[in-house]
Amino acid sequence: MILDKIALVLAIIGGLNWGSIGIFRFDIVAALFGGQTSAFSRVIYTLVGLAALWCITLLFRDLRPKE
Repeated sequence: MILDKIALVLAIIGGLNWGSIGIFRFDIVAALFGGQTSAFSRVIYTLVGLAALWCITLLFRDLRPKE
Protein backbone atom coordinates (compact mmCIF):
# COMPACT_ATOMS: atom_id res chain seq x y z
CA MET A 1 0.00 0.00 0.00
CA ILE A 2 1.38 3.40 -0.97
CA LEU A 3 0.37 5.04 2.33
CA ASP A 4 2.45 2.47 4.21
CA LYS A 5 5.52 3.32 2.15
CA ILE A 6 5.05 7.07 2.57
CA ALA A 7 4.63 6.63 6.33
CA LEU A 8 7.72 4.44 6.49
CA VAL A 9 9.83 6.99 4.58
CA LEU A 10 8.65 9.80 6.88
CA ALA A 11 9.35 7.69 9.97
CA ILE A 12 12.86 6.95 8.66
CA ILE A 13 13.46 10.66 8.06
CA GLY A 14 12.32 11.34 11.62
CA GLY A 15 14.58 8.64 12.98
CA LEU A 16 17.57 10.00 11.11
CA ASN A 17 16.77 13.49 12.36
CA TRP A 18 16.59 12.25 15.97
CA GLY A 19 19.86 10.38 15.45
CA SER A 20 21.56 13.56 14.26
CA ILE A 21 20.17 15.43 17.26
CA GLY A 22 21.41 12.75 19.65
CA ILE A 23 24.86 12.31 18.12
CA PHE A 24 25.68 15.75 16.73
CA ARG A 25 23.17 18.05 18.50
CA PHE A 26 22.06 19.14 15.02
CA ASP A 27 18.38 19.27 14.02
CA ILE A 28 18.30 18.75 10.25
CA VAL A 29 14.63 19.69 9.88
CA ALA A 30 15.08 22.93 11.81
CA ALA A 31 18.21 23.79 9.83
CA LEU A 32 16.49 23.21 6.48
CA PHE A 33 13.14 24.81 7.23
CA GLY A 34 13.80 27.89 9.35
CA GLY A 35 14.10 26.75 12.95
CA GLN A 36 12.11 24.52 15.28
CA THR A 37 9.26 26.97 15.71
CA SER A 38 8.71 27.85 12.04
CA ALA A 39 5.37 26.78 10.64
CA PHE A 40 6.90 24.55 7.98
CA SER A 41 9.13 22.74 10.49
CA ARG A 42 6.13 22.14 12.72
CA VAL A 43 4.24 20.65 9.76
CA ILE A 44 7.18 18.32 9.05
CA TYR A 45 7.40 17.29 12.72
CA THR A 46 3.63 16.65 12.77
CA LEU A 47 3.75 14.55 9.58
CA VAL A 48 6.63 12.49 10.96
CA GLY A 49 4.71 11.90 14.20
CA LEU A 50 1.56 10.85 12.33
CA ALA A 51 3.64 8.59 10.11
CA ALA A 52 5.14 6.91 13.17
CA LEU A 53 1.65 6.29 14.54
CA TRP A 54 0.62 4.81 11.19
CA CYS A 55 3.70 2.54 11.22
CA ILE A 56 2.55 1.08 14.54
CA THR A 57 -0.37 -0.46 12.63
CA LEU A 58 2.12 -2.33 10.44
CA LEU A 59 3.14 -4.37 13.48
CA PHE A 60 -0.35 -5.79 13.87
CA ARG A 61 -1.31 -6.45 10.25
CA ASP A 62 -1.12 -9.79 8.55
CA LEU A 63 0.79 -8.87 5.40
CA ARG A 64 1.00 -12.39 4.00
CA PRO A 65 -0.85 -12.90 0.73
CA LYS A 66 -4.14 -14.72 1.11
CA GLU A 67 -4.35 -18.06 -0.63
